[in-house]
Amino acid sequence: MRCGVDEAGRGPLAGPVFAAAVILGDAHRIKGLADSKMLSAVKREALAVQIRRSAVAWAVASASVEEIDALNILQATLLAMRRAVESLALAPTEVLVDGLYCPRIRHPARAVVRGDALIPEISAASILAKTSRDALMLALHAQYPDYGFARHKGYGTADHLEALRAHGVSGVHRRTFAPVRLLLADDC
Repeated sequence: MRCGVDEAGRGPLAGPVFAAAVILGDAHRIKGLADSKMLSAVKREALAVQIRRSAVAWAVASASVEEIDALNILQATLLAMRRAVESLALAPTEVLVDGLYCPRIRHPARAVVRGDALIPEISAASILAKTSRDALMLALHAQYPDYGFARHKGYGTADHLEALRAHGVSGVHRRTFAPVRLLLADDC
């Protein structure tokens, strides 16, 4: 059974990077699967429920802000992907990964550029990774309301950058990302 893998949250200035692995199986009947970025939040959430209910196996994993800062975002993303695949209840026969790079795993793996738009298993993984990360960013908004995570999910919007200047760097910001790193350097 083939498994699709995708990530969410490589570009934001705050929060972990998430990855999901999904095995849909031959009889999947989930209509509307697509790249999570092309779907509304309401549609993503509805599809996430369907995926969790009807996938043969699925798993979501993450790499922390500390891991992102220590490893770099690409290596942290591959780590989250490896964790997701290794957390599956069933071993896949093939792993299809969205993008250019595959994590080091014990299963045959192949990178597929734009796979989230082309392969249903990767689309499903994209949706689970995105909805899981968004849920965490909403929880972080409750902890750090001054930063507006509920609105921008940690991305470097003008509002987020203004909040960083006004309130400083929080414990969930990626210190190695340029806007955050520059603010920290200015504080020295």
